[in-house]
Amino acid sequence: MKLSTISSRLLLISFSVFFLSGCYGQKGLNDIKAYMADIRSQPHGRIEPLPEFHAYESFTYKASEKRSPFTKPVVIEVLKAEVKQTQSIYPDLDRSKEYLERFAITTLSMVGTLARDGDFLWALISDENGDVHRVREDNFLGQNHGRIIEVTELGIQVLEIIPDGDGDWVQRPRAIQIEGLEE
Repeated sequence: MKLSTISSRLLLISFSVFFLSGCYGQKGLNDIKAYMADIRSQPHGRIEPLPEFHAYESFTYKASEKRSPFTKPVVIEVLKAEVKQTQSIYPDLDRSKEYLERFAITTLSMVGTLARDGDFLWALISDENGDVHRVREDNFLGQNHGRIIEVTELGIQVLEIIPDGDGDWVQRPRAIQIEGLEE
């Protein structure tokens, strides 16, 4: 039994040597050598240089006190003309601020109304944290001294007092509609 396993292994090794010897023959390499010589004889391509890199220049936003570019502009000139004809307008800087004055008016939304005995109307305002607050006429909200001048079931009307850039103040009307009615 030992003799048959030795002979079968010897036969396997001899077949492997026979098949591997074909890989080293010079006859099959001539076409590969010709192909490589043809590729080497062709002109070499030119690699384009990398594009010139421009360093990033940082920008510091210095107009944080001005109107946001994402809100509709107010026609200041018309408001200035109205102010000149009426009394001087200025905010009451000595009064204590109400809670909703810490939020930008664009982050506030009206979510409903409440009526007491059918004659008194409260507006329900949601702030940017999702908390709901009750407000009525003459309450203040927004960061521009906004005073609520009218509360209806469809929205509230706010009159803000904003600087006009010349050292004076102007009034700007704003509205907050109940959620779902925005256009």
